[in-house]
Formats: sequence, structure tokens, C-alpha cells
Amino acid sequence: MQLSVKVYSDGAELSAMKAVAAKGLVEGFTTNPSLMKAAGITDYLSFAKEAVATFPDQSISFEVFGNTPERMLAEAKLLSSLGNHVAVKIPVIRANGEDNGDVISELSAAGVRVNVTAITTLDQVKLAVASLDEAVGGIVSVFAGRIADTGVDPLPLMRQSADLCHTKENVELLWASTREAFNIVQADQTGCDIITVPPKILGKLNKFGKDALTVSVDTVKTFDQDIAELGFTIPVEADVLK
Repeated sequence: MQLSVKVYSDGAELSAMKAVAAKGLVEGFTTNPSLMKAAGITDYLSFAKEAVATFPDQSISFEVFGNTPERMLAEAKLLSSLGNHVAVKIPVIRANGEDNGDVISELSAAGVRVNVTAITTLDQVKLAVASLDEAVGGIVSVFAGRIADTGVDPLPLMRQSADLCHTKENVELLWASTREAFNIVQADQTGCDIITVPPKILGKLNKFGKDALTVSVDTVKTFDQDIAELGFTIPVEADVLK
């Protein structure tokens, strides 16, 4: 299956990142505080430096931890200094409900490639695009999966977001919070430039192109294998089997 969307790996385990990179499945990487917590990262800067050195030719996004404009600016500049291929993730909004438009604008004007994250509305997309310097470029990460979790179809928003992002040179739309392999196809169809995918879902890419009947047969083979390993039988009367 030929797709135009770029696939990034989403996670904070270097071993998993190395594994997907070795298979040639991805063009970049993203991470966030929640993924770092899950991976047991205890030294953020050491992890970031090792990741940058391990993947010197692929885009990699690191998120600030600060929750004030001053702190975010300082952290972003430090993270950006780790490598030319680093993008710094700035949430579009803070926990107090205030937006980070000024922070994004200041960083972008200073030459920092910003990945504006945690976006779920069209107004937030507009803010992100307006705040990014066209010469520097940046990434607009819309959390399609989290929108779908609320029972809302994210596809109309993703199409509108693609149109908005592409009004500026070097501004890319990223499909975030991927839930299933088919999201990669949807991201491609809606005009997204990038989709970030967890390694577990990346492992399903070898199924793309498999016909439906083969999927059915493979499913039953898995059932049979699991039944054999369980060693269970369903007791029935002998005459039933005649």
C-alpha cells in the first residue's frame, strides 16, 4: 500500500525506538511526559541526549515540562539546542485554560522548530498556525484519537486542519493519539503530513495488503493454537459425535 503520510514512532523506550528504526518503518520519533512516565525515565535530559545521538538523521520531538511561559521558554531553548533535528513540543493550552500562543510565537521567531501539541479544536489549530513562523516551520499535532474517544468523528476536523496548515510553507499537520493501524490510512486520506504511531501498532503494518479471507483463516488458526495450549475440552455425550 502506497501512502504519502510520514510515519513517526510514539514512545520513550530506546530499545523499542531502535527496533522500529532498524526495520525502516519510521521517519521520526515523538514522545511526551506520560510516555516517559510509563517507560520509567528518571533523567529526562540524559534520555533526550541519548535519543538525539542515536537518531541523528530523523526528526525527534521532546516536550517541555514547565507550566509557566517563562519556564517553557527556557526548557524549549535547552531542548532545541540538543540538535538541528529536534522539535520542541509546546501544549497549545495550559492547565489553567490560558493558551500558549505567545510562547509559541516567541520560540518560532527565535528559530526553534515547535511541535504544537494537545490540540483538539479548530480554533486551536488556527492559533497554532498563526503562531508559527513560516520560515522556521513547525508541526501542528491534533489528537484525533482522543477526539474519537469522546464519540466524535475526527475526520472532518483533520481535513479542515490540513487545509489550514497548508496555507503556510513548512507547517505540517500531525495525526496524534493513534488508536489502530487503519488510522494511518485515514491520516493519509485526510491530508495529514505525519502520523505518530506506538510500536505495538507499528507491528501490525506487515498485515497491510493481506486479503480478508486469509485474515479469517489466520484468526481460526490462532484460536486452534490457543485451544491446544490451554488443553481444555468441552465434555459432550459420545452419541452426539456420531
